[in-house]
Amino acid sequence: MTLRIELSKNPTEEQRKAILEPLIAYNDAKTGGSTSEPFALMVRDEHDAILGGLYGRVIFQWMYIELLSVPEKARGRGIGSRLMAMAEELANEKSCLGIWLDTFDFQAPEFYKKLGFSQFGEIVDYPPGHRRHYFQKRLNG
Repeated sequence: MTLRIELSKNPTEEQRKAILEPLIAYNDAKTGGSTSEPFALMVRDEHDAILGGLYGRVIFQWMYIELLSVPEKARGRGIGSRLMAMAEELANEKSCLGIWLDTFDFQAPEFYKKLGFSQFGEIVDYPPGHRRHYFQKRLNG
């Protein structure tokens, strides 16, 4: 078998899937399955427009919170804490072992610490001059 490596500076979704599918098959063989269950909690205004919210997924009995956005005019009113509490309630309903997420130093690391999350990693100078923090919270189940 002759193999070559090719750079694509504008990869298609089809190319992404071609790389992802064998990885999913390998992971499934090792773990018994990797079904990903996405969910979203939306913050809407009186006109039903989405102004923020929380987006995540449950996979491998862990919840990953990919996005948390509280509208600037609504910050400091407990909306972020309510979104996180609702996500944790869902994680418990789904028998998750824990929740994990990442955030930048200019976003909300102290917020997550107040909610009981502990840091398990960071990348320094990502972006340059800042840090990206990784947090987890084990659940009692």
